[in-house]
Amino acid sequence: MDVTADTSQKQPAELRYEAELARLREGDQDPKPAGWALSPRAVRRFILGDKALEVGRKFYGDDPLVDRCIVALMGHQGLMLVGEPGTAKSLLSELLAAAISGNSRLVVQGSAGVIEDHLRYGWNYALLLAEGPSERALIPSPVLTAMQGGQIARIEELTRCAPEVQDAMISLLSEKTVAMPELGAGREVRAERGFNVIATANLRDLGVNEMSSALKRRFNFETVAPIADAAFEKELIARQVGERMAEYDLKADLPEDVLDVVVSVFRDLRTGRAEDGAVVAQPKSVMSTAEAVNVAHGALLDASYLSGDAPTGAHVARQLRGVVFKDDADDARKLRAYVDTIARARGRKSRAWAAFHKAAKDDD
Repeated sequence: MDVTADTSQKQPAELRYEAELARLREGDQDPKPAGWALSPRAVRRFILGDKALEVGRKFYGDDPLVDRCIVALMGHQGLMLVGEPGTAKSLLSELLAAAISGNSRLVVQGSAGVIEDHLRYGWNYALLLAEGPSERALIPSPVLTAMQGGQIARIEELTRCAPEVQDAMISLLSEKTVAMPELGAGREVRAERGFNVIATANLRDLGVNEMSSALKRRFNFETVAPIADAAFEKELIARQVGERMAEYDLKADLPEDVLDVVVSVFRDLRTGRAEDGAVVAQPKSVMSTAEAVNVAHGALLDASYLSGDAPTGAHVARQLRGVVFKDDADDARKLRAYVDTIARARGRKSRAWAAFHKAAKDDD
């Protein structure tokens, strides 16, 4: 399937990687849990890659984390992925659901507007008024659909849901049963084997609606950390930017030295320390790999559609402002200090850094 030729918005993982999943299913001889489309070993290959099967790596970071997530989903507890914004929690959740269930679209997006019906079921009120409570009038939630099909349900930003909505998850995860009293006494749906829940939460948002101890016990918690390996991060950014640019029918890539600027700037500001050990003031804005992809993509679009010339460090500098100047006015001062010290020094040895420094100063 030629995904790049599709003019729609981003497709779910099971469609983007349809050919890879088919190859994995065809050669999958390993034991698999009931209800799983792939064996745990094949799920791991799908996420972390297998050159022999021409399956590309999709998640960059802590490989043992992926193993622990797969094992957790074979058990009776749900899986809770926590971490800083932009650390690919949702991506990992989507990939796991696509490989295990063949369907990553059973999603509840957590927010203050979510009610218990979004986790259980609602009604088509026209049918409800016309014929009363019936199977035809009932609208299953993504969680209920997952229970009926023995699949993975995903709940994004669980801590943004109100406490009473979170409490509804306790019985769903414990009993794996949804009662439907409107349809008659004793009517209920029991989850088919293979059902489980993957939830995500940002570390910065955990206090929005703190999870109860009872709900926490229903989940295995795994922390998704920023990518520790700079080479891994660089490879990921290059690949994701390449995928995005394919949507524009452009054969454009960031030159190696410009991509190095992107990776270094984000890692320096994220960790508070430059490669040479110099201390760097950390902005409050999230300097995640996801934001680095956005900056690299924006730099390429700027160069391709506006400047009409090869991408340079100047294009990176112009896009960086939209990331750093989000949360705190003091972040502008911190970026200026970084430009005046770290970027200036590197610009004496690198044309890409010199262009970055000049553009950042001019935009100040």
